[in-house]
Amino acid sequence: MFDPGLSCEILRQIEDALHRIERRFSVISSPDDFLATDDGIDRLDAICMMLIAIGESLKNLDRHTGGTLLTEYPSVDWKGAKGMRDVISHHYFDLNAEAVFGICKNHIPGMATVIQTIIKDLENK
Repeated sequence: MFDPGLSCEILRQIEDALHRIERRFSVISSPDDFLATDDGIDRLDAICMMLIAIGESLKNLDRHTGGTLLTEYPSVDWKGAKGMRDVISHHYFDLNAEAVFGICKNHIPGMATVIQTIIKDLENK
């Protein structure tokens, strides 16, 4: 059995990172917005840093829970989220702004909702 309190702490850090991504992404309407200005490039860099932090935290959460917690919430591609951390970290200069745009637009909101659900579920145990 794992410590729900520690798991919630990790999940709250992920939740914070997701909110930072949503805030930074809110002014981006196309992948080109990431590359058109220095501000866009800075936003891309900052979002990528949060994606790295999320991926690393998910890996830590899996280690802490013995890989049992996230599997209870299959609507999120947890493996993909952890893998994105590796891609960004090891191949940053090959990063595709369209891929990051797609992640922010299509996956971050759903992950944020599921993370909130997991926190509530753990708090109610």
